[in-house]
Amino acid sequence: MTDTPTPPPVTAVPPPGWPTTEAEAAAVQDRLRTRVVRDEAGPAPDAALVVAGVDVAYDDERDVVAAAAVALDAATLTVVAEATAVGRISFPYVPGLLAFREIPAALAALQGLAVAPDLVVCDGYGLAHPRRFGLASHLGVLTGLPTIGVAKNPFTFRHEAPGPRRGEWAPLLDGTEEVGRALRTQEGVKPVFVSVGHRVSLDHACAHVLRLAPRFRQPETTRAADALCRRALRAARP
Repeated sequence: MTDTPTPPPVTAVPPPGWPTTEAEAAAVQDRLRTRVVRDEAGPAPDAALVVAGVDVAYDDERDVVAAAAVALDAATLTVVAEATAVGRISFPYVPGLLAFREIPAALAALQGLAVAPDLVVCDGYGLAHPRRFGLASHLGVLTGLPTIGVAKNPFTFRHEAPGPRRGEWAPLLDGTEEVGRALRTQEGVKPVFVSVGHRVSLDHACAHVLRLAPRFRQPETTRAADALCRRALRAARP
């Protein structure tokens, strides 16, 4: 862990003109989707990198959202920086538009890191999204950073079961289009669902996830960010 305590959470505020309706949000996705870069390989999976995990937790009863960004040294998986953000939920729950509930807090947490990450891993989707623009793609376009989506479930897409060994995968398909991969990170454990967010190839995305998940199903970036955002949400209670 870091030698210094986590900085206090910043207040997450949606920017002016933030969508408030389903139609407005869908229009933003359609417009920003054209900015996703899909022809870059991205950082090499064996390079010396700082990788940030981003995750979000909600308290719907109090209308509060908390986000955490945790930066790890990819080689040692040591935490090198942490940041959190807390704010009001700024968009209703609509499947396919969850990023609009999460982006203001996630972006504020990511911007609060004391180090600049080389790669961001989101607990969610990138291109494996009905409009090909999930949280990882949205966050990547807004920040310009290479991003990966790693989800626990395959959304609405189909896939065959990958082989049982660590590193085996099966394509995540929408018709005949490969939108991601079901990736086995641990033998005998359910796969995770990896998709490109922005400025990373799918091959590299899967390799990064395996590097970041040496012992558990989820990458250590996600595990660390999940624990931290839950602590921030609890601390925000009156």
